[in-house]
Amino acid sequence: MSRYSKEDIIRMVEEEDVEFIRLQFTDMFGMLKNVAITSSQLEKALDNQCMFDGSAIEGFVREEESDMYLYPDLDTFTIFPWRPQQGKVARLFCDVYCPDGTPFEGDPRYVLKKVLKEAEDMGYYFNVGPECEFFLFHTDEEGRPTTMTHETAGYFDVAPIDLAENVRRDIVLNLEEMGYEIESSHHEIAPGQHEVDFQYEKGLKAADNIVTFKIAVKTIAKRHGLHATFMPKPKAGVNGSGMHINMSLEDGLGKNLFADPADSHGLSQLAYQFLAGILYHMKPMTILTNPLVNSYKRLIPGYDAPVYIAWSPAAKRGQVMRIPSTRGGGTRIEFRSPDSAMNPYLALAACLAAGLDGIKKEMVPPEPFNGNAFSMSRKEMKRLGICHLPETLGEAIEAFENDTFLQEVLGEHIYTKYLEAKKSEWNEFRCQVTDWELGEYLYKF
Repeated sequence: MSRYSKEDIIRMVEEEDVEFIRLQFTDMFGMLKNVAITSSQLEKALDNQCMFDGSAIEGFVREEESDMYLYPDLDTFTIFPWRPQQGKVARLFCDVYCPDGTPFEGDPRYVLKKVLKEAEDMGYYFNVGPECEFFLFHTDEEGRPTTMTHETAGYFDVAPIDLAENVRRDIVLNLEEMGYEIESSHHEIAPGQHEVDFQYEKGLKAADNIVTFKIAVKTIAKRHGLHATFMPKPKAGVNGSGMHINMSLEDGLGKNLFADPADSHGLSQLAYQFLAGILYHMKPMTILTNPLVNSYKRLIPGYDAPVYIAWSPAAKRGQVMRIPSTRGGGTRIEFRSPDSAMNPYLALAACLAAGLDGIKKEMVPPEPFNGNAFSMSRKEMKRLGICHLPETLGEAIEAFENDTFLQEVLGEHIYTKYLEAKKSEWNEFRCQVTDWELGEYLYKF
């Protein structure tokens, strides 16, 4: 049931002196797009009559079928607190529809909504708690981003060592003013690296929150003269930025279905099956959770990022899945390999679909691995039946290509367009001659 009606939106726009409304959506890579309207056009937009050119958006439609419509999700209405207080700016997330009134299959938000509906039909409601990491860097004299930071702070450091404490506070306060509940924020391991953790939310709202979070962080960082980046590995020799995804299922009464106090790990059979499904589909899913060439510079041993397709009931190094210590109503599975460049709609859709597949097929996960995976050889890992995550975007493409499960989850349109785009990105990268290669080989050979 919707929280707001059309009349509520119109009333709030008038009472709050909102002059501009941004009708927002994402392309298949999760890049935020919008059509801005004035308040005089609001009723037209709320009647789903706002049209845009879909041929201009990556992964959408061909030029000859370019007309698309934006259907606002009324419950996503929020006012941007960082914009002027007179003639305010508000936002509505939108679903993309075809001219015939059917949902556009290339809309990432629609993909997630389909999987969420499947879960609800099975009696499950998907809860997600993201842990969002990012870097704050200086800009040059012309305002362009650099990878420079003056600070040397590390994990959980405070001011004056943490020079961006005020920036992080400003980000959190702005998000809370927009109605988001922030659990915590802190400085991360690398200099200039930060993390903000959201309260658990239902799947669609969690994905919307991640998209909103990114634009809020970038906007507020710029106001402080800094550049915020969600690039997974912007600097060599330091930790990269991940986006751990905490997941659980609940029933219609809000009961956590992953909890079982009688189990040695406190997990229900449903939780084990969900976990098994994600582990089973992990390799082909990786292109969605780690979508860039640069993503795989983070997934290497030695920088706290997981690289092995295994799970542990404790905070072990190397394993891609772990079970945080909280039990009972807080029981959850933490997926540790995704990074901040992912499209949250597609990544969460894949996670939920894989978990549901594990439930439907009553999959059984492998035994938990409680050792230090980084200290073991590839031969030992193979003997234990533990696989490695794809090490390059090329390997991720190979795992994704011809995967009929994800093809069904994403739909033919996004699956085909996404695969084409990632092949192009990988081939373009392979053609580059890097500074490292010149430094290593130009003189020697």
